[in-house]
Amino acid sequence: YKSTDGGQSWEHLGLGDTQHIGRVLVHPTDPNTAWVASIGALYTHNEARGVYKTTDGGATWEKTLFVNDSTGIIELSLDPQNPNNLLAASWERTRKAWDFKGNGPGSTIYRSTDGGDTWSQSAEGFPQDDKVGRIGFSYHYNDPSIVYAVMDYQKEIPGETEEEPEGLQFKDFLDLSVEDVKSLGSEELGEFLEDNRFPEKYTAEQVIADLENGKYTPADIANYSGDANAALFNTSVAGASVYKSTDGGKTWAEVEGSPVEGVFFTYGYYFAQIRVDPVDPDRIFVHGVPLIASEDGGKTWALSDMDGEVHADHHAQWINPKDPKHIILGNDGGLYLSYDGGTTWDHINNTSTGQFYTVAVDMEEPYNVYGGLQDNGSLRGSSESVPGRTEFWERMWGGDGMYVFADPRDISIVYAGLQFGNYVRIDREARKLTRITPQHDIGEPVLRFNWRTPVVMSPHNPDIIYFGSQRLHRSLDQGETWDAISPDLTKDLPQGNVPHSTLSWIAESPGKFGVIYVGTDDGMVWVTQNGGADWENISDGLPEGLWVSSVVASPHDIGTVFVTLNGYRFDDFHSYVFMSRDFGKTWTSLAGNLPEEVANVIIQDLEKPELLFLGTDGGTYVSTNSGQEWSLMPGIPNVASYDMVVHPRDNDLVVATHGRSIYVSNIEPMRKLVGSSTSTMVFGDVKLRHSERWGESRYPFSEVRTPKASQLAFIGSTSGLKAEILNEDGIVVRTLAVDDQTGFQTLEWDVMVNLLDRKNRPTGEEEYASKGEYTLRLTAGGSADSVKVILE
Repeated sequence: YKSTDGGQSWEHLGLGDTQHIGRVLVHPTDPNTAWVASIGALYTHNEARGVYKTTDGGATWEKTLFVNDSTGIIELSLDPQNPNNLLAASWERTRKAWDFKGNGPGSTIYRSTDGGDTWSQSAEGFPQDDKVGRIGFSYHYNDPSIVYAVMDYQKEIPGETEEEPEGLQFKDFLDLSVEDVKSLGSEELGEFLEDNRFPEKYTAEQVIADLENGKYTPADIANYSGDANAALFNTSVAGASVYKSTDGGKTWAEVEGSPVEGVFFTYGYYFAQIRVDPVDPDRIFVHGVPLIASEDGGKTWALSDMDGEVHADHHAQWINPKDPKHIILGNDGGLYLSYDGGTTWDHINNTSTGQFYTVAVDMEEPYNVYGGLQDNGSLRGSSESVPGRTEFWERMWGGDGMYVFADPRDISIVYAGLQFGNYVRIDREARKLTRITPQHDIGEPVLRFNWRTPVVMSPHNPDIIYFGSQRLHRSLDQGETWDAISPDLTKDLPQGNVPHSTLSWIAESPGKFGVIYVGTDDGMVWVTQNGGADWENISDGLPEGLWVSSVVASPHDIGTVFVTLNGYRFDDFHSYVFMSRDFGKTWTSLAGNLPEEVANVIIQDLEKPELLFLGTDGGTYVSTNSGQEWSLMPGIPNVASYDMVVHPRDNDLVVATHGRSIYVSNIEPMRKLVGSSTSTMVFGDVKLRHSERWGESRYPFSEVRTPKASQLAFIGSTSGLKAEILNEDGIVVRTLAVDDQTGFQTLEWDVMVNLLDRKNRPTGEEEYASKGEYTLRLTAGGSADSVKVILE
């Protein structure tokens, strides 16, 4: 995309098949010349990857560098003194829903000296093997012969020699017989079981009895543990490796203090960015879980994110070339500013950029909103919170926040989780935290938990909690104990380094206890109508093998169920939305007029069954006719919507977006559209307090006060479309801008009116409206609707 008005509007310039862009560079003196680094398709192989160049402002593009259909260009860097010199980093990686490999022999460095028209490999002194992962560059601004590179190097390295840990270890049981275990004694065996969080039923005495009875073997004890988080954070690879070039990227040498431990762990693909001070070539920053800095060209390193409560996981950084002490930093916690070169930081925490996975509400007045965020834990805050004000949001728990909700009888009891099924019950009054994740029995398959493990409270009894692994677990006592009420409901596909074949969604019918629907990440949908005693596979008629992104039981009819499936992990971006009215025996597509956008979640209104809301990767949609037609919801950014809920008392739709935080909208106006034949509707009168100081600023340095009267409208036809403001005499005093498209729109009046001459004709001059009653009239498709706008 390109903007020629400072970002107010954007023009699409093509390259749609690239799917993911690593970097865009614009020529410093010729804005019609630009370069694009394309990573390409995320989950499949494609050839729309490499370096693309335009010399006509994006009207046409030429691919000037291509490696292969599984290797894209993740980084592109321009010599700050000579735009003919560029460096490009290729990155070979293979990603599936169940496995990720972030390195390969295609990962290397390319160099161009003719403005990106031709390229040659330029990696002398740089590793050239299949362990090379993501690479990032930084030219020194004043002397571009100096270039730094950071690489995620997945080569295994010997760990430091550590003392053998005391006590029993899991691996010890591989060499023990039953008699050996018995000879350990109850105290030693009991300490091992307690330290490693075996279920309470596994006392030393019980384990010995089970071994003697042949219920399981010592080897089963050795293989009991399975922890995706441990695999993620425990590393024995080189990780963050830093290289320096003194000839503009022709040759490279590893710096003395490389590789740097404790920066990338096993997931350097998430970072791999480096920056060099524009004045001091020995001062460099590397982005990882921490932000680290070196003052001596990489010989030694220190943390640079300690002062200012700086969040972890760093991805973006700008150093002012005119004042290198002025730095802007972007990470998983948002935006940070430093004016002392990174010694201290200020958090600019007034942007709505939260990446929410889930959302829930309670029945307090005003009600609270609960949500789980990527790398920002689980939060609770008032539904009346708005950006720019300082309402306090409470942290429920940490990590990558997933499902979070409160007991409706006592909101001090909160259930919260983080990635891969780690869930707790929190008693905030008693300051007590209880881990509630179900555990498998010794000898049974290890439980597999989705990144966003579904955990829900029964709508019939808040003591009953459902928890998804590859099976469905139910607790009748708030997670104290669990029973598996299903077999493995997945396809049990071969596993990689990411847990897969797991439950992805759970929904119990509000109409009847024990009617439960579940979906899986490998394309299965199931229903039980008797609390798990029997299960029916209802996947027939749905696209095969796709990630089930939501399964929603209708609040109006126990046999009606809605399903969305997400195909982006197969680079399939169709909208898959379905409804069944017979417990899943047959399915009807509700895709209707939806664009090609991946569907994430669907819900049904609690009052009007025809009113549906849908979250996709491109925004939030509403249908007033059971999914036959969809309209984009106004007022919510066109970003991915991951979860949503209708508040049962306040009639608000609460939407969790993955990138622009949470939005609340009252849906009473949309309910009025259900069954309506009108093509035009404006919802509700508007009241605005009049001020004689409109158009003025309070101080010379403050903004001018500019009022705005806004109202939601629905436009069913664009024929004869116009929106007008009329005064008390019925004279049109202002014509409003209205988009020439059907669906919901927000009409905005700047509270200006045209000055009238004696013949009541506009003169072209304008002023702010005086106090009084005005009418907003919307005309379309041969019909009109109007509401009052009162300036008090």
